[in-house]
Amino acid sequence: MKSYSSIGQVILRVVLGIVFLAHGLDKFQSGISNISGFFESIGIPGYMAAIVAVIETAGGIALILGAGTRIVSMVLAFVLLVAIFTAKISMGFLGGYELDVALLAIAVSLVFTGSNLWSIDSLFRANKK
Repeated sequence: MKSYSSIGQVILRVVLGIVFLAHGLDKFQSGISNISGFFESIGIPGYMAAIVAVIETAGGIALILGAGTRIVSMVLAFVLLVAIFTAKISMGFLGGYELDVALLAIAVSLVFTGSNLWSIDSLFRANKK
């Protein structure tokens, strides 16, 4: 049996994946042009809306599957840092960027731990042994 910490990593990885998948899909469903307009209003080039939506959607799927966990988590951590410092910081911690900080902590944790249990990453590691 795997350790409880491995099960905890799976929970964090899958939950973070679901959250980002939902946010990415929401950007597409809300209309990229609307998100693009918001990005431009806070000083981010509008074309970045589509890039962020793709990163969030594909990154969420990758995390759920446990594929490229460390790299994907690093990219999502960067997205969260940009969101915090451009869109959320003026809102304050509570009701502003507290969720982003929690998601950032999960992403950084996954950068260091990777995915060991129930992941595509672990299949490739098993083949290298």
